Amino acid sequence: MINKKTCFAILICLMALLQGYAQKMERLQQEIERIVSTKEATVGVAINGMEANDTLSIRGRRHFPMQSVFKFHIALAILAEVEKGKLSLDQQIEIKKSELLPGLWSPIRKKYPEGTTLTIAEIIKYTVALSDNVGCDALLRLLGEPEAVERYFSSLGFKDFAVKINEETMQNNWDLQFLNWTTPKEANNILAAFYENKDGLLSKEHHDFIWNVMKGTKTGKGRLRGQLPKGTVVAHKTGWSGKHKETDVTAAVNNIGIVFLPNGNYFTISVFVTASKESFETNERIIADIAKAAWDYFNDK
Repeated sequence: MINKKTCFAILICLMALLQGYAQKMERLQQEIERIVSTKEATVGVAINGMEANDTLSIRGRRHFPMQSVFKFHIALAILAEVEKGKLSLDQQIEIKKSELLPGLWSPIRKKYPEGTTLTIAEIIKYTVALSDNVGCDALLRLLGEPEAVERYFSSLGFKDFAVKINEETMQNNWDLQFLNWTTPKEANNILAAFYENKDGLLSKEHHDFIWNVMKGTKTGKGRLRGQLPKGTVVAHKTGWSGKHKETDVTAAVNNIGIVFLPNGNYFTISVFVTASKESFETNERIIADIAKAAWDYFNDK
């Protein structure tokens, strides 16, 4: 039987351990604040480890424009319809030549300039891994309207999230991009909910599908993955607004994702950069520096 002295000693050790963790997390937050302090940009950050005390946020509840980050959420909304049997991943979808709008970034248009027919699975891969805008809007048409995505996540309890417009509308009007927004904290909440899949949001087949797509994302090499050790697995989605032609301000350079550690653990991280007067390279470096600081913290635990 454990006596009172032993219990007290264990309690003291646990308190010291927790205090040590808190101090390390505080140092991580200070390092992130140092990274962003000299930049002419507004930066929002949310980081969560696998333990409850491994969490921090900076401007975690501020609304940030998502840009292409919302393509991850669109894919999840599509998969919800697949789960219901209303759609299927092997369902063939025609993309007409008239839908291959020249002002939209689209590897689909580059490969199929006369139009094509692709499965929903193929369109999701183009949309998420290659950030294809034509594919994105094709998926939104299947859902009926952009707000269907917002309603889906609202039904799951995610309230700090809005989708009002598609890529065509967003790319043709600078001011409207701010209608599609989220907070860093909510971005992390959604990442964790769907990766951990505790409530059975997705079948194993569809869970494996979307996370393999996320791990294959080709955009944003200079962001979350920019300074991590070679071979690090990152399941992520990027977003970018470009610069305003008159003000030279960037509204969004974003990256959300899950970073996997050598020991099998992982952490979720969402970084949003807005109202930036910095160069594109500097904006990406902000995200890369923050991700590396988080990696160092979790890898040293």
